[in-house]
Amino acid sequence: QVQLVESGGGLVQAGGSLRLSCAASGGTFRVYAMGWFRQAPGKEREFVAAISTGGAIIYYSDSVKGRFTISRDNAKNTVYLQMNSLKPEDAAVYYCAARPASYSRSSSDYAYWGRGAQVTVSS
Repeated sequence: QVQLVESGGGLVQAGGSLRLSCAASGGTFRVYAMGWFRQAPGKEREFVAAISTGGAIIYYSDSVKGRFTISRDNAKNTVYLQMNSLKPEDAAVYYCAARPASYSRSSSDYAYWGRGAQVTVSS
C-alpha cells in the first residue's frame, strides 16, 4: 500500500508559479500511474493531470493545458506538478493520487490519495 504526501502549496499572485511535489512511500512507485486533482470550496473534485508509470504518456485537463506540467522521478518516488501563469480560478486544494497500471482521468479509479496541498492565488 502506498502513502502519498503533497508539499509545495502556498499563496501566489496571479501570473506566478508554484511547484507541487508528491512523495510516495510504502510501495513500488514505478508501477503506479499518478494523477493530480483539485477541489475548490463548494465544487467537486476535478482532474488536473495524469502521467503513466514510465512518464511517456501524459494527459491534462483543458483548463490547465499549456500552463501546468506534470512529471515524475521514479528514482525519487516523486511526482511533480509545475504550475505557471496561475489564475485565481486555479485556487484549490490539490491532491495527488496513485493507481496501479494505466493512468486515468477519473478520480474514482484511484485507490490511494494524499491529504492535499492548499494553493491560493491572489488577484
